Amino acid sequence: MGLATELSYNYRRPNRLQRSVQALASTRPGAWFFSKTLATMDRAVSERTKGRVSIPWLLAGLPVVVLTSKGRKTGQPRQTQLIALPIGDTLALLGTNFGQPKTPTWVLNLEAEPRASVGYGGITRDVLARPATDAERAEIMANSAAVYGGYLKYQQRITGRRVRMFVLEHSNSDEGTDRAEGSVDV
Repeated sequence: MGLATELSYNYRRPNRLQRSVQALASTRPGAWFFSKTLATMDRAVSERTKGRVSIPWLLAGLPVVVLTSKGRKTGQPRQTQLIALPIGDTLALLGTNFGQPKTPTWVLNLEAEPRASVGYGGITRDVLARPATDAERAEIMANSAAVYGGYLKYQQRITGRRVRMFVLEHSNSDEGTDRAEGSVDV
C-alpha cells in the first residue's frame, strides 16, 4: 500500500469561494501576504481544532500534511504544514515558498537530513524524502495544476533558484504503524 492511500490523503474539488482564495494566493501580492501570515493563522486554528482543520483546507480547499523534519542547525524537530501532491500512490512536496525568492527552510532541513515524518488525518508515517528525478519533476508539475494552479505561477516568478521537489517514500522503520500527531509548530 502506498503512502497516499495509507494516509487517506485526497483532494476534493474546491467550491467557488475556495477557488477565489486560490486565485488570490496565486497572485504576487496574495502570495506575499500568505507567505507572511499563513503560518501564524494556521498555528492558531490548528491549536484550537487539535490539528483537524487548517487554513489552506478551510479557505482554499487544499489538503495539508504536517512534515516533521530535523532542523539542520539545531537538530530539533521542526513541523511545517504543506500541501502535498499525489504522484502515483505516494506524495511529493514542492519548495516554492509562495513564489518568494528564498528557498524554504524545510527544504534545507530535508536536504541535510532526508529522514522525516509526515502526518495527515491523525495518521503519521516515517518517510525518506528524496529529490525528484527529472521525469518525476515533469510529472509533479503536470499534476500540480489539478491540485493548485498557484504552483505554475510560482514557478514562473521564481528566478535565481531551482524549485526543489521531493518524493516521499516509506522509511523502513515503521511501515504500517500508526502514531498520533503532535501539535504544529510552523
